[in-house]
Amino acid sequence: MFRGANKLTLDVKGRMVMPTRYRERLTERCGGKLVVTVDKDQCLLIYPMPDWEEIERKLMALPTLNPQARRLQRLMVGHATDLELDGHGRLLLPLNLREFGALTRDAMLIGQGLRFELWDEARWNTRRDEWLASDDSSTDLPADLESLSL
Repeated sequence: MFRGANKLTLDVKGRMVMPTRYRERLTERCGGKLVVTVDKDQCLLIYPMPDWEEIERKLMALPTLNPQARRLQRLMVGHATDLELDGHGRLLLPLNLREFGALTRDAMLIGQGLRFELWDEARWNTRRDEWLASDDSSTDLPADLESLSL
């Protein structure tokens, strides 16, 4: 499981260094082979290849006549790009995906269990502060979360 918030710096070529604490697990889990794609929150999602392949199978099994399913397939699978950690633990992020995520020099890598979210640091800070300040008491939790105790 990948967890934690990590401040990163992207170099001028668009490379990010994967934090050391994740590299061994990524090497064991996927041989350093990853997939990056877009998320509707305008961040990037980074998956170890085996986990992405499972997600991709589920996405492509959705009914293509359903407009929402088709939109999700187009966005997530259509933007999916294979990446590989280099010998220095770096990933080269494609320009079009960096532009989608408005990624600049300062970024945040957020562990989300089986995947990572990659955010522009300023956007992450703004969104995080909005989420913390929002009053979610008017929003009902999905049934499977109602019994969750934190």
